[in-house]
Amino acid sequence: MFVLVNGSPTEEFIPSKGLREGDPLAPFSFLIVAEGLAGLVRQAITLNLLSGVEVGRSEVEACVLQFVNDTIFMCGDSYNNVFSIKEILRGFEIASGLKVNFHKSKLADINVENDSLALYAKFLNCTLMGVPFKYPGLEVGGNLRKKQFWKPILAKLNAKLCVWKRRFLCGKNLLNQVSY
Repeated sequence: MFVLVNGSPTEEFIPSKGLREGDPLAPFSFLIVAEGLAGLVRQAITLNLLSGVEVGRSEVEACVLQFVNDTIFMCGDSYNNVFSIKEILRGFEIASGLKVNFHKSKLADINVENDSLALYAKFLNCTLMGVPFKYPGLEVGGNLRKKQFWKPILAKLNAKLCVWKRRFLCGKNLLNQVSY
């Protein structure tokens, strides 16, 4: 390995130990690795090997979402896109030394024929999941206009507000925190 400092590579070195769990540098090292995966996706889009989905009124093309150690690929219904994703993940494994656990990976669809979806899942060696699904605690693919969609979110907010109110708005605590 080597490190780029102001665009110039340092001397090569061999990493001998990894980071321990809970190490404060662990999130930063993951971000560096995750940025490598995002860079591979951007390159594939630039070379027209992968096409994302257009989001919003401005029709911004989105293809990958990353949160903590989860990655969501969003692309159109085509075998070329699925093939490109698999090639990106294989390249990522080779470059980073990390293995993608396809048995934990899931494939979801919006308006994809069942035959195609089964073929894609078999090719990627992953399982199918239904829509809507939860991704970090929010329902993806749910109906935003229904009250039931917002109930869990409002319940979590209410629970956090109750704790906050108890801590900061209670008369006793309020008097203790005010200094003259």
